[in-house]
Amino acid sequence: MNDKPRVWVFVEQEEGQAHLVSWELLGKAGELARDLEGVLEAVVLGHGVEEVAREAIAYGAERVYLIDDPVLAYYRNQPYAHGVVQLCRKYRPEILLLGATTLGRDLAGSIATSLETGLTADVTGLEIDPESKNLIMTRPAFGGNIMASILCPDHRPQMSTVRPRTFPLPPRDPSRQGEIVREELGLSEDEVRVKRVDFIPKDRTVNLEYAEVIVSGGRGLGGPEGFDLLRELARLLGGEVGASRAVVDAGWISYEHQVGQTGKTVRPKVYLACGISGAIQHRVGMQNSDVIIAINTDPEAPIFRIADLGIVGDLYQVIPALIEAVKREKGHE
Repeated sequence: MNDKPRVWVFVEQEEGQAHLVSWELLGKAGELARDLEGVLEAVVLGHGVEEVAREAIAYGAERVYLIDDPVLAYYRNQPYAHGVVQLCRKYRPEILLLGATTLGRDLAGSIATSLETGLTADVTGLEIDPESKNLIMTRPAFGGNIMASILCPDHRPQMSTVRPRTFPLPPRDPSRQGEIVREELGLSEDEVRVKRVDFIPKDRTVNLEYAEVIVSGGRGLGGPEGFDLLRELARLLGGEVGASRAVVDAGWISYEHQVGQTGKTVRPKVYLACGISGAIQHRVGMQNSDVIIAINTDPEAPIFRIADLGIVGDLYQVIPALIEAVKREKGHE
């Protein structure tokens, strides 16, 4: 093993399927490793997950630390935190990045507490300070009104959780070569205090983060019934329905549809903002969309500053016209 700074990404997986945020983080972590003149490495925990380790190499990892154990067949905080903490104490990474998913947020806090290091949650920017070589972790603060740059100069690893779709997906190269280092968990099933007695999957979840088309509604809809129109357009376009915080707080639609600083970060090919004024808290969650189309009656609405196409008009006239146009294009009656 060399003594170069190690930049680690925890690869989140469920039933052998890696969460795409892990590959997004490998792309960004590769840039950080180059700036540190270090090595990009990944950590994979689970059971029967060697293929996930090989995928991590395809997405850029030079070395993967793999703990494959039946105790890790499904996620529980105690054994997963135990495994990652043991690896950190043995190999002493400079940086450890995790996805800001339900699993990642739960796991990151336990790891940071055990290692007595800092943790910056929900970052939107990562870079290496050229002078100190510390990791600069940037995240919205004070309701999104300012961007805070946070450093952890005295403790290691420097840890961050990063929302899905904050960084682009890097190219996959199946011919890339790397090393898989197998480690033992060192924890038996009898020592794990939590047991899973049943698992009830949801019938359907809203996949906002990885939707290619999102039709989002804001206060300009006037009421919850406006989302019926957006759902029809989203269905025709093969997309999902998003929302601003204001309408979620008003109870017009459930939280899982919320886009923005306190909701989901998205990066669709097309983001259609309907009746959304475009406060910074919302823009930070969707500003990296490939194409942004805004519909608003107010020509001075902030959303138009970042829109690729702006339509000043009544969404109750514009959206039905769009629906009819899409139906004609698809050959619907």
